[in-house]
Amino acid sequence: MFRARFSLCLLLLLIAILIVGCAGLQLPEDLSIGAGDTFPLMSPVFTQDQTIPQKYTCDGDDISPPLEWSDQPRRTESYAIIMEDPDAPTGTWIHWVLFNIPASSLSLPEAVPLDPQLADGSLHGKNSWRWLGYGGPCPPSGTHRYVFTLYALDTMLDLPVGITAEELLQAIDGHVRGQAELTGTYTR
Repeated sequence: MFRARFSLCLLLLLIAILIVGCAGLQLPEDLSIGAGDTFPLMSPVFTQDQTIPQKYTCDGDDISPPLEWSDQPRRTESYAIIMEDPDAPTGTWIHWVLFNIPASSLSLPEAVPLDPQLADGSLHGKNSWRWLGYGGPCPPSGTHRYVFTLYALDTMLDLPVGITAEELLQAIDGHVRGQAELTGTYTR
């Protein structure tokens, strides 16, 4: 009798599992696989680990390169980007901080204006030279890496123009839906 009841309970449990599975059980969005995803970041003017053209450096026009991304993580409300040189002799050197890039954006054009606030509402932070906007690769000597990190965020940030990269990273803690990286090099 016990075996029959146990077998019946086991059968009912298996049926319940199959019904739930077939019903397409969905996780809440916050527990979805999309949280913390990586997605591609690229540039039409250089590829991963290749040389950034001189035009985008202090030896050229010192303008930002065009950047493009795709496969936006779900629930992205805005983007933020930090460009840094981890090979600088005095420690990591920040070349660019830009945040509140609209979620509808899938690219940044060449030569993003240095204005504190851009037409689309994006805001500039301060780089290590302590001015707003992009400052191109300018190593004192040798080859340095320049890492562009794009963060997909689940919020617009209530932060002022001129924040530092460190302040931005503190503010986005807990809000990153995904991250993309592109590294270029430059030699002087």
